[in-house]
Amino acid sequence: MDFSLIATSTFGIEAITAKELKELGYEDLTIENGKVTFEGDEMDVAICNTWLRTADRVLIKMAEFKAESFEELFQGTLNVDWGNLIPKDGKMHVTGKSIKSTLHSVPDCQSIVKKAVVESMKRKYNTDWFNEDGPVYKIEVAILKDIVTLTIDTTGPGLHKRGYRALAGVAPLKETLAASLVLISKWNGENLLMDPFCGSGTIAIEAALIAKNMAPGINRRFVCEEWPTMDKDIWDQVRDGARNTINDKEVQILGYDIDGGILRVARDNARKAGVDEYISFQQMDYNDFTTKKSYGFVISNPPYGERIGEEREIQELYKKLGFDYKKLNNWKFFVLTSYDRFESYFGKKADKNRKLYNGKIQCYYYQYLQLDKQ
Repeated sequence: MDFSLIATSTFGIEAITAKELKELGYEDLTIENGKVTFEGDEMDVAICNTWLRTADRVLIKMAEFKAESFEELFQGTLNVDWGNLIPKDGKMHVTGKSIKSTLHSVPDCQSIVKKAVVESMKRKYNTDWFNEDGPVYKIEVAILKDIVTLTIDTTGPGLHKRGYRALAGVAPLKETLAASLVLISKWNGENLLMDPFCGSGTIAIEAALIAKNMAPGINRRFVCEEWPTMDKDIWDQVRDGARNTINDKEVQILGYDIDGGILRVARDNARKAGVDEYISFQQMDYNDFTTKKSYGFVISNPPYGERIGEEREIQELYKKLGFDYKKLNNWKFFVLTSYDRFESYFGKKADKNRKLYNGKIQCYYYQYLQLDKQ
């Protein structure tokens, strides 16, 4: 069955997700805020859920139409052959959102869509009652400027749920964002990578998965695997293929943190992810950091200094980062922070920066690439 598929992502990551899709062989991509749309079938649903590092989830787009009234919303939803995908016992759960639209009451929109889906299903199965005790189908009605997009989620728990991180630090970085930081840096495993504020190890672990070409979703399950239209053999093929493409590259990654307790969590996370042999986690105060390595990458999400009384400490820390950048002639630095005066304390304007969101916190990803550091 052919689908219009949507890979959703957080703001600022869409182009990275699109690049991932191109590298997986997908063409004719449409990039919009928070999503990339492309064509695919059941095999592609399995491939994208298993392989995408920066997407939040993979959706099947069922319809798109304009609706300024509840009747238009009902009729547009009714026109979709929902029974073509959802079985008679399918559990239909409707979620919604509405932005800058006439139909602004999300609960009412959800209710209308559910009624229309059920009416469509009645036509397909010639029955007035559905037990809804089978596999889950999460339907979303998303309305933006009166344009309705109806989708069904194939992922279940978001793609950032890799399965290796049972515990995290105080301010954990999502796995999908950590992978984005590494991909933006173009680090490929050929050189040393260091995260001096590694916390529970997410950047280091995602970097190791990327360098070793290990599919991030290989060790988890997805909601659509329970659907009768999804062939189990497809998932077996995709997972077998993913295991066979892991490379034997030697990778060197260092993760430092001042907190020994969180480092124990980081080591456990790396073990669960299958990359513990490629990462060395060490307890260290960054103020004591020195290195004789002539070339490497720093990719980090240091403290932002948002707690009262921390600002002076954070400023000194950023000065130390800038000092090390100038001293380490052939190193590249990539720093994600919400601190708006980062560059002034670092002592140099970034060669590039990119607006990203760490949860709801607006940050910038400062990228220092040039070898001329004078």
